[in-house]
Amino acid sequence: MSNDAGPDDLTFGPAAQALRPSDVRRMFPTHHRTRGKARALPAAGLILCLVLTGAPLIHPAIAEPASFRDNDRTRATRAPNSPQNTPMSAIDWLNSLPASGVTAPGTPPAAASGTPPAPITLPGTAAGLTMPAPGTHPFARNEPPVSDRADIPVVSSQPLDAQQVGAVGLLPAGVTGLPASLWQASRSADVIRLIRALDVSELPAMQSLLYTLLLAEADPPMSPGDGDPMLLARLAKLRDLGAVDPALALVERAGPTRDPALFASWFDLSLLAGTETEACRQMVSDPRLAPDQAARIFCLAREGQWDTAALILDTTRALGAFDPAQERLLTRFLNADLDDDAVRLPPPATMSPLYFRLAEAIGEPLSTAALPRAYAVSDLRGLTGWKAELEAAERLAHTGALPENHLLGVYTDGRPSASGGIWDRVQAVQAFDRAITAARPDRSAVLATLPAAWQAMVAAELEAPFARLYAPALAAYADTPGPVGRIALTVTLLGPGYEANVRALTPRDSTEAFLIALASGQPDRAPPYNAASRIVAAGFAKSARPPQRLQSQLDNGQLGEAILGAMRLYASAMTGEMKDAADALATFRAVGLEDTARRAALQLLLLERRG
Repeated sequence: MSNDAGPDDLTFGPAAQALRPSDVRRMFPTHHRTRGKARALPAAGLILCLVLTGAPLIHPAIAEPASFRDNDRTRATRAPNSPQNTPMSAIDWLNSLPASGVTAPGTPPAAASGTPPAPITLPGTAAGLTMPAPGTHPFARNEPPVSDRADIPVVSSQPLDAQQVGAVGLLPAGVTGLPASLWQASRSADVIRLIRALDVSELPAMQSLLYTLLLAEADPPMSPGDGDPMLLARLAKLRDLGAVDPALALVERAGPTRDPALFASWFDLSLLAGTETEACRQMVSDPRLAPDQAARIFCLAREGQWDTAALILDTTRALGAFDPAQERLLTRFLNADLDDDAVRLPPPATMSPLYFRLAEAIGEPLSTAALPRAYAVSDLRGLTGWKAELEAAERLAHTGALPENHLLGVYTDGRPSASGGIWDRVQAVQAFDRAITAARPDRSAVLATLPAAWQAMVAAELEAPFARLYAPALAAYADTPGPVGRIALTVTLLGPGYEANVRALTPRDSTEAFLIALASGQPDRAPPYNAASRIVAAGFAKSARPPQRLQSQLDNGQLGEAILGAMRLYASAMTGEMKDAADALATFRAVGLEDTARRAALQLLLLERRG
């Protein structure tokens, strides 16, 4: 799959048609409030982005749109003289996404240029991940048309409405290239276990692919029992990654009031995002939706029904249903004027979004640094200091849960007032951003400021967002002699359009020769330069095949489960088991995830994540 196609080469009509206005408003808030100034930024573009390009799909099938910034502080860096600095509409943003790492239905998975992978022919399909011929089933078995026995088959069933809720997603099949049967042949418990166990916090290419899987429209596994455990698992994983806005858009599209468990997830996500107005309104109108009495008290008070909230608090207190910490917090919340001299409440043993918001409401906000990643979203509401906002932005960008444009907007939102730590990073990024985005960039200034900015990003493990921002502009500096030229080449290889941007370069040594060949999907054109590159080359060999376990899953139609298994192998490789990398890369290529395979291989060799 060639990476030359740009955003203008794609049509995402189905995506635009599939998103309702409420989804768009949730995914793309109009303004991001900062101290005294609003920025027009796509809040959850973060993830759709990684999702559409395998590495930047928000690289959140997902690609990395580095084509827009917000105001004068966040200028576009796709090219030094980019003419447009205005915010994009949701539909414009969807149309700007680069091609997904997933092969579109009906097309072969191999790159247009480069050595074709050894595709795995799924039953009923052509080579690779393609749609079946008319009148066939993609996972049909070779069996006789009639049975020679009279046994009654075991048939599982579930209400049609439940199936429709479980299939909800933000990315239509026309965008992801994934079939609706992605999960159907798997057991719900197996898929949920894989999703929960998968750690992609250090793996940009896997973050993009995981966002694609979590946000894709696809029928869920057939699972017994009530509710939709698969949808709840998807929401929980998005929350773990800090992708609160996409999770909110997903649960709102599913219909959060149809199920108490979905409503509880919606309520928690709304509290984290600071958008709980509608959830509270629904809870007050239908108390049966309330996760507990504490939530009812909070929402009744928020809706102005203080007397009812106080009555429920007194009744529940009399019944002994609240623990002492919860009771004190709710009492302070309803009677703030009575506790002006009260001692600050200690943090609870177990934090919840409701406790977090109640503490904020009584004037005792809690630091998010030691809390799960999703709580960092609250620091981006313009209610905290710049340092807290910077730390939250870096933390969320680390998992691809914040668009790189938003990260840059926070970095350039003021002047560092101190030195050391995060302030040195801010100063280095600001200096480089001024140099590279000048109307007429001075080459010497760009090359002088690049090393410090790059080292700052390496220290924070934010190389991937940095590359998505600046790789298009730095491609022109990749042939510079010396270490600074090597940095420019590294950024170019990690960014969007890596294949086209390095095609004309002449490698200076065996390392660059292999990396440039790998970017084109033809690592066999250059000899490997170390043990890791030899394993990568094995994963791209014509004879490479998925391991037997994953091949069996593909044969059984368990495509999504096989992809998750390959992601797990890649994560294992990045933590030291390098032999697993070849199997992971071979599996990605076999199912049509060519761009994901290349990005994953380049990141494996270029990022300091192994061990």
